[in-house]
Amino acid sequence: MPDNQDGNISLTYSDAGVATISFYHPAQNSLPAVLLDALAKKIDQAGQNSQTRVIILKSEGDRTFCAGASFDELLQIKDKEAGKTFFSGFARVINACRKSPKIIIARVQGKAVGGGVGLAAAVDYCLATGTASIKLSELAIGIGPFVISPAVTRKIGLAAFSQLTIRTTDFQTAQWAKEKGLYNEVYNTATEMDEALDALSQKLAAYHQDALTGLKQILWEGTANWDELLEERAALSGELVLSEFTQQALQDFLNKK
Repeated sequence: MPDNQDGNISLTYSDAGVATISFYHPAQNSLPAVLLDALAKKIDQAGQNSQTRVIILKSEGDRTFCAGASFDELLQIKDKEAGKTFFSGFARVINACRKSPKIIIARVQGKAVGGGVGLAAAVDYCLATGTASIKLSELAIGIGPFVISPAVTRKIGLAAFSQLTIRTTDFQTAQWAKEKGLYNEVYNTATEMDEALDALSQKLAAYHQDALTGLKQILWEGTANWDELLEERAALSGELVLSEFTQQALQDFLNKK
């Protein structure tokens, strides 16, 4: 397990052309702005490398895939522009996944909350374990999943998104996420998932790359406006996070830790 208290992002390549991007933060793999920026850049880097044939996105540890935004950092936001800048980090990661010419597979080994659900939705294919339950907790702290909602709704549909958002304090199971289309495959153990992930990535790496690029374009049809759309959503979230309700809710949450 990495011991970097600021978190880190790594990018490694296999001989077969499988690029693996891994992120870590000691606070349940939450994503402060610096990690969001680094993650978007690594996705761009891997996608533009001519040796890359497929990309795997994963996090470290065995309990939480991603806890979403850093609450500590959200409390430090003092003006609308800073708020927009922070939430634009999630927008850049989602758009990096969308615009990457390579197929991206996510490995979800544990719970995904808020922006973590957005990450799972932003990839092209998603493998998970049975413990990888999901929750969108934004309404409970006075904001909403506005930046990630286009990606999540694209995968699971409006009705499931509404349930996930309105039932803001409830985790939905990994099986629920599979039935709704967020996860493509769910495994009993991380070992089984990793074996399947390795086999799938090796197969994809051997396929015709032009065909995979063409498939990627088809998978993301109708999303050409997301650069502007997600920026607008980031501005909305950045304004709401300044509200007295949200600042108090964030402080109450941190006080319980």
